[in-house]
Amino acid sequence: MTYSSLPSLQADLFINPAFAPTEAYGAERARILNRTALDTASQAISRWPGHAQTPLRGLPALAHALGVASLDYKDEGGRFGLGSFKALGGAYAVGRQLCRELERQLGRAVSLDELPALREHCAGITVTCATDGNHGRSVAWGARMFGCRCVIYIHATVSDGRRAAIAAYGAEVVRTRGNYDEAVQQADRDARAQGWFVISDTSYPGYMDVPRDVMQGYQVMVDEAIGQLAQHARPWPTHIFVQAGVGGFAAAVCAYFWERTRPGETPPTFVVVEPERADCLMQSARAGRVTAVTGDLDTLMAGLACGEVSLLAWDILERGTAAFCDISDAAAVAVMRLLAHPLPGDPVIVAGESAVAGLAAAIAIAQNPAQRAALEIDHDSRLLFFGSEADTDPALYEKLVGASAAQIREEAACD
Repeated sequence: MTYSSLPSLQADLFINPAFAPTEAYGAERARILNRTALDTASQAISRWPGHAQTPLRGLPALAHALGVASLDYKDEGGRFGLGSFKALGGAYAVGRQLCRELERQLGRAVSLDELPALREHCAGITVTCATDGNHGRSVAWGARMFGCRCVIYIHATVSDGRRAAIAAYGAEVVRTRGNYDEAVQQADRDARAQGWFVISDTSYPGYMDVPRDVMQGYQVMVDEAIGQLAQHARPWPTHIFVQAGVGGFAAAVCAYFWERTRPGETPPTFVVVEPERADCLMQSARAGRVTAVTGDLDTLMAGLACGEVSLLAWDILERGTAAFCDISDAAAVAVMRLLAHPLPGDPVIVAGESAVAGLAAAIAIAQNPAQRAALEIDHDSRLLFFGSEADTDPALYEKLVGASAAQIREEAACD
């Protein structure tokens, strides 16, 4: 294996003692997320303006350098022009919530396809959420698409660039003190007082339907990736590394594969990756119960800066995850630069800070013989990653990588 041209990375790996690879577990999780609900989400999302599949990019040179058979990166940077996969979850959940509320108001069933004809009714409804950036942008975009009002809460360290990107979709943006979890609490309090509807990707007792819709929307991306592998007659991945904040995204990916694993087979080895300063899932796994991480959660990976676990997500990840992993901000930046200036033969990819955590963890683990052996990574391994965002904060991307996304793409086009 050749690592000389790669950044030397490290990761904290925790093998999950609660991991339970059983067929019964997959059947249990199908009650949370399932194929029927995915079909409904896929059909709705496919009719939205600007819908197109995002590319699945192979990185053969990096795979060779890491000593594995293949490495595929689902590049979500172009999703609906919003720059991230979040477009699939938040906007879909807005539509589903509007249907539920209009059914209550009108006394009849309302489908997603009817919402354009009911914009006058939607105008009297307000949706809200707290966000680090991408989820709020998706909710704001969905609110504009369906014609309802939107108020988005951001915490103290969310950049002005991310604030402006949300406001561009017509949402009122409220900056709060404290960290992400405190912004969540403020959004919830104000929603209760004003009669608004919270569109959160975090679930808690009594609040499950909306986060489930968000997660179901995310599975559209997973279904695309597997379809793209099938188009080239390529088998399932053996290992999947997915970055996590509250865990909804990771759980959506994990549940997809568990539900589709056939009797007698085992699903891919699933690894959840978090920033070392915001690792509520790893701490929960270590403690054997849901555990919050407090403090300012200060990490460059803003989309992953969450201290409290989504209960729906934990219900899936607690036993469906083979391992949990922490990485540093420095590791994320190194991989952003690696994708912008890849090994010869690999495509150039513009990836934001939160997009690269899974890949950074995989590179670190592949470079560590003990960790590599613990996850049974070898020359036959097929690794899959979900690049969840592009340069959703363009100024920060340019600062970290040393060039703007436009410059990176222009250089690639000239090569």
